[in-house]
Amino acid sequence: MRLAAVIPPPLTSAMPDWIAIARADECPPGTSIERVAGDRMVALANVEGSFHALDGLCPHQGGPLGTGRLCGTILTCPWHGWQFDVVSGRHQISPTVRQPVHEVRVRDGLVEVRLRTEGAAPAPGTGGPA
Repeated sequence: MRLAAVIPPPLTSAMPDWIAIARADECPPGTSIERVAGDRMVALANVEGSFHALDGLCPHQGGPLGTGRLCGTILTCPWHGWQFDVVSGRHQISPTVRQPVHEVRVRDGLVEVRLRTEGAAPAPGTGGPA
């Protein structure tokens, strides 16, 4: 009797839809942290218990947004003071500058993000054009 070979599913380079990046208690209300999701840096912010995620590299000179200061919904880059709304991704001075935002959910105490791919339309309420 010959046993059939088990063929594993094909490997793909696609990332999973949701990526766990932190425990919820690692980012208390009023703070932000930086984490890696796949091959991207993400700034995770907790605004009064609601988590928001945006690309973690400041478009000005690549500063670490997640290590910046969060005041309300405004996250300030620690390098040169560029400020972004963590809900919409909108720069506070130039409305044409937007930082990509990502969907966030909390499951079993873990904060997970779904990365927005370049050129993809944002999910409802995640920083699309106003």
